[in-house]
Amino acid sequence: MINEALREIQRGSAEIIDESRLESLLKNYFEKGENYYVKAGFDPTAPDLHLGHTVLLQKLAAFQKYGAIVQFIIGDFTAMIGDPTGKSETRKKLDKEVVLQNAKSYQEQVFKILDPNKTEVFFNSKWLDELGASGLVELTTLFSVARMLERDDFEKRFKSQKPIAISEFIYPLLQGYDSVYLKSDVEIGGTDQKFNLLMGRHLQRSYGVGKEQAVMMMPILEGLDGVQKMSKSLGNYIGVTEEPKDMFAKVMSISDELMWRYYELLSSRSLEEIERLKEDVKKGTLHPKRAKEMLAMEIVERFHSKEAAKEAKEEFDKIHKKKEIPTDIKEVEVEGPIWIAKALVEAGLEPSTSQARRDITAGAVKIDQQKVTDKDLQIEPGEYIIQVGKRKFAKLKVR
Repeated sequence: MINEALREIQRGSAEIIDESRLESLLKNYFEKGENYYVKAGFDPTAPDLHLGHTVLLQKLAAFQKYGAIVQFIIGDFTAMIGDPTGKSETRKKLDKEVVLQNAKSYQEQVFKILDPNKTEVFFNSKWLDELGASGLVELTTLFSVARMLERDDFEKRFKSQKPIAISEFIYPLLQGYDSVYLKSDVEIGGTDQKFNLLMGRHLQRSYGVGKEQAVMMMPILEGLDGVQKMSKSLGNYIGVTEEPKDMFAKVMSISDELMWRYYELLSSRSLEEIERLKEDVKKGTLHPKRAKEMLAMEIVERFHSKEAAKEAKEEFDKIHKKKEIPTDIKEVEVEGPIWIAKALVEAGLEPSTSQARRDITAGAVKIDQQKVTDKDLQIEPGEYIIQVGKRKFAKLKVR
């Protein structure tokens, strides 16, 4: 049982530091019923989470199955400083009110994955406010500037003579102090967080906590393009609060190869189940599209409901299999005649007329399900269904 639990917990991880401690924690749980504490911190810098964020949440849920109490840290204090990880410049300070509003949104979203009975939610301002000036000065004596500059992003900025605020040096120390205060047994984070995660081990040792947390790093989830990390700024994301039909369609748009990566990092199915699906696809007894539908259904059901997932699939099939128009599309009224590219922008289907022209050239634009080839087309008064790609529709009324 311990080996099975360890295998599920290790699943998809990029690196584990102090794996023997993990084994010891699991052994104590199965043999003595002792719980242990797994920490993960989230700075509420934006109101909504996307599936990239949920990679960590899925891992926390796996830990909960095997005896862990999750310490879910909302970094309301540290968010106002800004995590320097991967940043080429000092991040702008966030307003306290915005941080708290985002934090409330986070709490509503995470319990769609985590078991609330096995989760303790903390705001790190509780103990970091109490730390005070003298405590903060003491904290800064436990790590040298030279060691801090060994960090890759700091080193690059220092060499290129880009400013580094003192607060950015303090950030990893404060994240590490969270582990001291909470006496965490394990901390998990992304691969880009290694420096900060190891700081927790270092400070637990320095403060004589009596334990050093194991560290687990999870890979960064690729976005819909399968190349760059999932990010709202890159537009390749699936938000956990998106409409069921949009969420379903986005999952269906990923490549067959990327599908297995999503299964490993996002699905609640066991490794054995996923392996069987892979074998069935390989043998030709299961079509890759059907495997992808199963993944899309699981994800939509997790964040919405079984009924919503069923309806999202039916809507997707209606559009893509039967070539029908979706039932719920927005209506836009414009003055005519109107240039096709401008109409697409007015309808919110394109970000710019130049992008509209490119999509027309690529054959991605249709009017009443007929492909548009004329980039200079003027649309006369009347009612039309305009479409970009397979998912974007609008009803256009030209007056």
